[in-house]
Amino acid sequence: MKALSKYLPASLVVLICACSGNSWNSPYPADDTGKNILYTPFAERPKHLDPVQSYSSNEILLTAQIYEPPLQYHYLKRPYTLIPSAAAEMPVAQYFDKNGKRLHDSVDAAQIAYTIYEISIKPGIRYQPHPAFARNEQGEFLYHNLTAEDLANVYKLSDFRHTGSRELTAEDYIFEIKRLAHPKLHSPIFGLMADYIVGLKEYSMTLQTAVVAQFNGQGSDAYLDLNNYPLEGAETVSRYTYRIKIKGKYPQFMYWLAMPFFAPIPWEAERFYTQKGLAEKNITFDWYPVGTGPYMLTENDPNRMMILEKNPNFHGEAYPSEGMPDDAEAGLLADAGKPLPFIDKVISSRDKESIPRWNKFLQGYYDASGIGSDSFDQAVQLTGQGEATVTEAMKRQGIRLETAVATSTNYMGFNMLDPVVGGVTKQERESARKLRQAISIAVDYEEYVSIFANGRGIPAQGPIPPGIAGHREGEEGINPVVYDWVNGRARRKPIEAGRALLAEAGYPNGMDAKTGTPLVLYFDVTARGVDDKSSLDWMRKQFQKLNIQLVVRSTDYNRFQDKIRKGNAQIFEWGWNADYPDPENFLFLLHGPQQKVGNEGENAANYSNPEYNRLFEEMKNMENSPERQQIIDRMIDILRHDAPWLWGYHPKDYGLYHTWYGNVKPNRLSHNNIKYFRVDAELRDQKRREWNEPVLWPIVLGLIVLAVGLTPAVVVYRRREQRAGIRSRESETGNPGSRGDVA
Repeated sequence: MKALSKYLPASLVVLICACSGNSWNSPYPADDTGKNILYTPFAERPKHLDPVQSYSSNEILLTAQIYEPPLQYHYLKRPYTLIPSAAAEMPVAQYFDKNGKRLHDSVDAAQIAYTIYEISIKPGIRYQPHPAFARNEQGEFLYHNLTAEDLANVYKLSDFRHTGSRELTAEDYIFEIKRLAHPKLHSPIFGLMADYIVGLKEYSMTLQTAVVAQFNGQGSDAYLDLNNYPLEGAETVSRYTYRIKIKGKYPQFMYWLAMPFFAPIPWEAERFYTQKGLAEKNITFDWYPVGTGPYMLTENDPNRMMILEKNPNFHGEAYPSEGMPDDAEAGLLADAGKPLPFIDKVISSRDKESIPRWNKFLQGYYDASGIGSDSFDQAVQLTGQGEATVTEAMKRQGIRLETAVATSTNYMGFNMLDPVVGGVTKQERESARKLRQAISIAVDYEEYVSIFANGRGIPAQGPIPPGIAGHREGEEGINPVVYDWVNGRARRKPIEAGRALLAEAGYPNGMDAKTGTPLVLYFDVTARGVDDKSSLDWMRKQFQKLNIQLVVRSTDYNRFQDKIRKGNAQIFEWGWNADYPDPENFLFLLHGPQQKVGNEGENAANYSNPEYNRLFEEMKNMENSPERQQIIDRMIDILRHDAPWLWGYHPKDYGLYHTWYGNVKPNRLSHNNIKYFRVDAELRDQKRREWNEPVLWPIVLGLIVLAVGLTPAVVVYRRREQRAGIRSRESETGNPGSRGDVA
């Protein structure tokens, strides 16, 4: 083709490419045309794919497709309903007193010493193919004793020639629970689970002692075999049944059983990955997960592309046969009872900037898209009733809009360990509290939602979003530190109220009363592109209302996480998506024992208030009731007074989907949804060709103009060549008229 194109006009080269079956500007190989592939973009590279450590929203989009915890959420039912995944049936909580006597289900929680969940899994489930399971003819593992010589030509997991598999057992779930306490791993939920799973905290100390002993005897690379250390709170009953023992009563624990933290991990895989020399090659659990789910990660190049492919060993599952009343009309039950998954491969390409992502979606190269502020007006219009729908241009392309209220919150947090915004002494803490309250009044999230989210959000009055028990509406739901209730609606306090609080904090007009210097605060955010410059400029202006200088410190997401974990940020921007539909899942984000620094918890603000902590302990194990609501109200009052967060806003999710993309129902709590999706690859290829036909007439016109413009030059050139040829022939024949005869 290279040799041919040298002699062809550019227009013919374009025509040849366009006729090859693939769009001329397609970013994908022509061999993928017509294949059952889902195409998605991602902006931030995942850091952890090991389920014991992974807790970010960009990571669970991968891990949820690969790992199978015992439970999952029903894809179609609302409110969100737990159903079995790998479990054979839903486990039932069994309550016992301190003497081991079984108690009635309706017994008072104070009498419950511990709860037992007995979980039985389906037999016949097998792991994806993986080198960790490969054995020789003698039954010995091929790759569990690798040498430097063995690894000389290994650069990625697929360089190992042999793979194997085995059946899932109950012991694999126990093994993962033990890993929560592994001293070389840093599970973000260890602190929380150590308060509940019997013996987990002590188990952590046991493992630390074992690591020290091994380090002294064998070096830091010695493998710590968790099978040698039993855990009281997690035990195997049989090959397919295990028990988890919980302190007291914790109703929310059932929700945790639907998360990858409680997915199975085979000991063979951990033994394989902990071998010396593999981590340097990025051959680790964080890079190559090992699961029993419908998909497996076959390519991991997080700076370019990540590929999921159908797990050939997947045990199978059926598409739901029931849902909500309007699901059938929406076509969401057309595949009822059919085997999952429908899609063979998922190709996720890294696109950091929103404009390229948006353009590729419009060209059909991504199957779905979010809606950025710069493309909102192009995509969405509001009806006379205020309902959002797609614009006429989107309708002509067959693009549809799906919306849902997100069970999440976006907030700005203050590091309470920082001496300026958190305070150390009692006097400093009081000053910092008034400073935080003043900033809360100044930062106008109504304006932010209007400008940068196109109205797709609700300014937050506290940490609990709408749709979650504990959330209050109306006058009783407003934050009185920031809002007044006027004429039946919340109205933000005037900036003068913020300036008064700032003066009381010791910073009149933004100047430190003690030193006379301007107050400078530091705002840590993840690395931003040009798209976000305007929102950061807007945030600086909000602080300038108080004459406070805000310095933005931008970094990549992994570095940002490290700064938060070490408490090196002063003010930071973050968010939280609900793990499960209970207020405890939001209120624990400000529970003192769950703070990031020192405890590796999810309290990124490192906030701790003794009264709030006491109320949290009282509330967390309660069923939803008026009594629980009263406690939550008191907790929210404390948080509003202390203001460890700017409460930010609760977003509304808007998603655009091409006509060939089916079985889509937004579900923010269930992340293992790819198995339900379906694409019509033939229709997609047809639309791609229609939308990406090369416009050839400018090239043809250009060639004509070029030809016309070159014609006079060609004529002159040919005449000159002809004259030169005549003179040459005359010289050769001795013509007397030639120059050689003049003398």
